[in-house]
Amino acid sequence: MNYANKKVLVRVDFNVPLDEDHHITDDTRMRAAVPTLKQLLDNGNAVIIMSHLGRPGKKRLPDGSMDKERFSLRHLVPHLSELLGRPVIFAEDTVGPDAMQKARELKPGQVLLLENTRFNEGEKKGDEALARALASLADAYINDAFGTAHRAHASTAVVAKFFDKDHKAFGLLMQKEIANANRIIQQAAHPATAIIGGAKVSDKIQLLERLLDFADHILIGGAMAYTFILAKGGQVGNSLVEPDKTQLALDLLDKAQQKNVDLRLPPDSVIADAISEDAVTLVSDSYDIPDGWWGLDIGPESAESYGSVIKQSKTILWNGPMGVFELPPFSGGTKAIAKAVAEATRHGAFSLVGGGDSVAAVNQLGLAGSISFVSTGGGALLEYLEGKKLPGIVAISGE
Repeated sequence: MNYANKKVLVRVDFNVPLDEDHHITDDTRMRAAVPTLKQLLDNGNAVIIMSHLGRPGKKRLPDGSMDKERFSLRHLVPHLSELLGRPVIFAEDTVGPDAMQKARELKPGQVLLLENTRFNEGEKKGDEALARALASLADAYINDAFGTAHRAHASTAVVAKFFDKDHKAFGLLMQKEIANANRIIQQAAHPATAIIGGAKVSDKIQLLERLLDFADHILIGGAMAYTFILAKGGQVGNSLVEPDKTQLALDLLDKAQQKNVDLRLPPDSVIADAISEDAVTLVSDSYDIPDGWWGLDIGPESAESYGSVIKQSKTILWNGPMGVFELPPFSGGTKAIAKAVAEATRHGAFSLVGGGDSVAAVNQLGLAGSISFVSTGGGALLEYLEGKKLPGIVAISGE
């Protein structure tokens, strides 16, 4: 980051949600990149920004072409200019004639935003020719996109090959993400509690295995809880389960017992006769959910039990919602967890929240300022916590 008077290529994660009129509905990721961009500009550098937006390769137009209007980074220019307090130049392509010319003419203190990297077929393939072309635009490269660090894409990992160790670095956000994740993995103060939600045990199995090595408590919520409950002989009605993962769940419970880790399942659930905002809802024993009913949130007893553990913890990791958080009748458990994590943090605990719905809960309740660190990485954070080597990190640090 100690660059001055250079052209610096910066990979950010501007994969922000847009409404039908192309207005940004949540600028969290953009704001997270601002400190890095401003520091570079303050040091007299010219900054060339690249990012992906959405999945243009998957959501095609009827003629099979990419929907370049929907996924264009052009829509971000006005707000980015506002955040940086200066005009932002936009390139109509990523490495084509327009980008090349505008990069060549870029002056110190100016900002150039390249078009969506995923408009190039070679981006997701990690194409070396695309990476080399990107590298040719600048003197130095900074990766500040933790949210895509688990992808070996041309703009996140391969491009780093074309800069020596003195001309590539992590941005301020990436440094913070790595340091805070390491604090959970390597320096957790005890008691350490992990709150893990989401739909499938299979999505979180590696994380759960890793947590058994350093967590004192693991609190399970979301639909994945019902696979554990089914494995233990409970009746789960129509709840979403993975019947083929019950042995996996039992193995995890056994390992937790052997390692003296308190792995808890929700004793009660908010159940409903449909996954709908206007469904009939009841509170039920999680192990005795009637046929035709769905377990869609942890119940009040579970929320109180989990909250008690959280409030006594010194280190807290939260990944994944406790229920179908996007529907109000089933958001209570997730909100209760958010409040408990915030309260524990205010009393001195270190808390890290990552994953879309848990971050959304914290933001909706206005509690982000009461959390030690809110991660911008979903899949990247999970893989890092699982102990995997992330290509975007290895490309800079070599480890």
